[in-house]
Amino acid sequence: MNVIPAIDIRDGRVVRLRQGDFAQTRYFDTAPIDLARTYRDAGARWLHVVDLDGARAGQPVKLDVLADLSRTGLSVQWGGGIRTLADLETVLVAGATRVTIGSVAITASRRFDEWLALHGGERLCLALDMRRNVSGDWSPAISAWQQQCDVDIEPLLDGFAAQGLRHVLSTDIDRDGMAAGPNLSLYEWLAKRWPDFSWIASGGVRDPCDVSALAQTGVAACVAGTALLEGTLPLSALAAVAS
Repeated sequence: MNVIPAIDIRDGRVVRLRQGDFAQTRYFDTAPIDLARTYRDAGARWLHVVDLDGARAGQPVKLDVLADLSRTGLSVQWGGGIRTLADLETVLVAGATRVTIGSVAITASRRFDEWLALHGGERLCLALDMRRNVSGDWSPAISAWQQQCDVDIEPLLDGFAAQGLRHVLSTDIDRDGMAAGPNLSLYEWLAKRWPDFSWIASGGVRDPCDVSALAQTGVAACVAGTALLEGTLPLSALAAVAS
């Protein structure tokens, strides 16, 4: 299982949010390009980046940062604010290897189907960011996690599987940035229910023990942000394969 370093960008700076709350933004004194190079030199092959300004604006914003990151030699998985086909293709041209799509896939699934048909399952990644609703079921959040949707994820994912989707990044929002550990039962269920997807777990990774535990759930990879920045997950994890 691969560990993918995550960089969230706001105002051109590296940040981390707690549970997606912009009012709880923590800034780090390192430039995105310098952090990316650190991760590359430690053995990372992929970089997961969220353009938080783009997510709030509803269109990609930090394309200059994306272009710089793409020149590091890392494969960049980029998300934030992609709402139209023009947005998607702009981000691909700017250097993204794969683009994460959240809001559009949830609220306009046919549009996402069209994008899959046009660009293929390797260039797109569904961002399935979820919280439990009042009934205790998992429901997706959109618009930079500011809005909850009453959508049944099972038929949604079944439909995307039929259209050729390969990669899904799923975040338990309540675990994100909280250093509370990943939601192992969630990822075990997702990987078992949709085994043909390459699942990327996000939210709560603290240390090598969490990485090892996630490897047992059947996910293909996990992303780590705060744990790498704070050093509780060593950089050596980026070059290792969990078992």
